[in-house]
Amino acid sequence: MSNEDYLKDISEIKNLMNKSSRFISLSGLSGILAGIYALVGAAIAFWLVDTYSDGKLYIFHGWVFWTCMFVLLMVAFLSALTGMILTTRKAKKNGEKIWDSSSRRLLFNFLVPLLVGGIYCFIILNQGRYGQTGGLMLIFYGLALVSASKYSLGDIRYLGYIQILLGLIASYYPGYGFWLWVIGFGIMHIVYGTWMHFKYDKN
Repeated sequence: MSNEDYLKDISEIKNLMNKSSRFISLSGLSGILAGIYALVGAAIAFWLVDTYSDGKLYIFHGWVFWTCMFVLLMVAFLSALTGMILTTRKAKKNGEKIWDSSSRRLLFNFLVPLLVGGIYCFIILNQGRYGQTGGLMLIFYGLALVSASKYSLGDIRYLGYIQILLGLIASYYPGYGFWLWVIGFGIMHIVYGTWMHFKYDKN
């Protein structure tokens, strides 16, 4: 066998090992749509707070607060549902199992920091420290992406680093937390999802 044949065999073996240990059917389009959902949700929340709460979420049990929380949960639900549908479609197209050891490891490593962060954010909100929640959401979401990247497309860790950085800035400047949240969950998802779509989904 020639050197080219050896290199080709090694490359194929590497690809097989990569597919067996990583879930690589994540959809870039789902990231784009998640960003759009976040922008729409942020616009609704901004309008509610600006119109009915003097620009501040200062009443924890107020209807404006709970409406904003409902909008946030709907953004998360729609993002997760869209991601599941588009990723399942892509996995079937690629002949990849949607639920195997790789996807289970991916889901576990993603959900642990995300759920811990969600509980901690709720505690912070219950204490009335609203200015910190935007930064904390970004930080824990970024940690979830970095944690999950080991079992999926390694590129998502860069999105995680960006979210962590934005979260740290938002924690230092809590007055800008909302707008940094919009950049992280809205704009960065659209930018990164577009890049992932043309890099992976078009191949």
